[in-house]
Amino acid sequence: MSAAIALADAEGLDALSMRRIAAEMGSGTTSLYRHVANKDELIELMVDAVYAELPLSDPGDGWRAGLADHARNFRALLLRHPWLGQQASRRPALGPNVIRYSDHALGLVDAATGDPTRTVLVVEAVHIYVIGSVARELAELEARRSTGMTEDEWRASVGEYVRQVVDSGRFPHFNRRVLDAEDPEAGAGFEFGLTALLAGIEVTLEGGA
Repeated sequence: MSAAIALADAEGLDALSMRRIAAEMGSGTTSLYRHVANKDELIELMVDAVYAELPLSDPGDGWRAGLADHARNFRALLLRHPWLGQQASRRPALGPNVIRYSDHALGLVDAATGDPTRTVLVVEAVHIYVIGSVARELAELEARRSTGMTEDEWRASVGEYVRQVVDSGRFPHFNRRVLDAEDPEAGAGFEFGLTALLAGIEVTLEGGA
């Protein structure tokens, strides 16, 4: 399993094949099929294996703090295993570690909502936010890999065009963003969005909407 996960981490799920994994393990493909039926089953087992890395948040800190830690841990997991976000967006694998993670997340929120359906909605909202946020981060990393340019280098390459847009005066709000706004530190956007999301959920729960 560790060989398959390491290969997917390095090269993505497209690089994953039973023959390639067997070669990485120094064994024959036939022997691998004695343990898993096909690639889909292997991926389900991989998903469950990496979910075992997730620590459980302390429910004694309150549902918002617990769910915030839960979201940060999930983000870190998705960044360590870039292939996982695509799998987490699909019908869930139901291995023991995935169920453990899901049960803990639901337990963090259950008392605050008093309703199992609303509990599911809250947890799903946070999971969707984390998956989408990480997808944006990974897209930037992929852009660096495919273009060979860092974000700063890319900005320099479009600098002349941006200056022309600013000088035109047609887009005042864009100009303020370019000229006056500071670039947030790494991870600041995620934290801002997470705080806003949880605050909005809290207001919604208190209002009974």
